[in-house]
Amino acid sequence: MTGKAEIDSQNIPSHVAVIMDGNGRWAKQRGGLRVFGHQSAITAVRETVEEAAELGVQYLTLYAFSTENWNRPALEVTALMQLLVHTIRQETATLLKNSIRLQAIGDTSTLPSSCQRELAEAMEMTKGGTRMTLLLALSYSGRWDITQATQRMAADVAAGKLQPAAITEATVAGYMATAGIPDPELLIRTSGEQRISNFLLWQLAYTELYITDLLWPDFRRLHFQEAIKAYQRRERRFGKTSEQLAVS
Repeated sequence: MTGKAEIDSQNIPSHVAVIMDGNGRWAKQRGGLRVFGHQSAITAVRETVEEAAELGVQYLTLYAFSTENWNRPALEVTALMQLLVHTIRQETATLLKNSIRLQAIGDTSTLPSSCQRELAEAMEMTKGGTRMTLLLALSYSGRWDITQATQRMAADVAAGKLQPAAITEATVAGYMATAGIPDPELLIRTSGEQRISNFLLWQLAYTELYITDLLWPDFRRLHFQEAIKAYQRRERRFGKTSEQLAVS
C-alpha cells in the first residue's frame, strides 16, 4: 500500500457505505468476549471517518446496528447500546472540530431512551457541519426501509396526495430513509463475507462492492485508501457498453 499518492482527487465517490463486520471474530481470536471486539472497533471508525472527510467524500454511511442485531444475546445488545452512547458522547467534539454533520437512518424509536437522547443531542450540535455528513444506520435494514417507504406512499395515496400512476423511481427514492442523499458509489465490507446483509437494498442497485478479508477492528486509513483506489480502477457502465461510454 502506497497511501494517497495514487488516488485521483477528481474521482472520489461522493457517498461511501461501510458494513463494519468481524468484531466478534476478532475478539474470539484473542480469547475475549464479543463486546471486546466492538470496543476495539472505535479506532477503525474514527480513522475511517477522518480519512473519508480528508479525501473529500461527502456522505459516509456506517452500518452500526441492524434490525436483525436485536436477535443477538441480550448481554451483547445491552453492551452495544451502552458503547453506542459512550462513543457518540466521546466523538461529538471530533465531529465538530472536523465540521462533520451527524445524521441517523433506521427505526431509531426502538433504541433505548439514553441512546435516542445522545443521538439527538449530537445531531443538533453538529447540524452546521459542511465538510461531510456521517450517517449512522441504527436499527436499520433495507427491507425495513422499503416497507416504511411503501407504507408512507400508501398513506399519501389514500389521502389523495399522491397518484399511483405518478409514482416513479424518483418518487420511491424520496420516501426512503436516505431521501435527498445520493446512492452510494462504493460499498466496503470487511471480514470477507460475500453478501450485503439487508443493507440499503434499494440504494445499492449500481454500487461498486469492495470486500476485504480484514476484520473491522483492524481497518485503518490505508485500507480505506486502498478501497478508494480499487473503486477508481473500475469502469462504471450502468448497463451501457464500454464503447458507448467512450463516445459519451
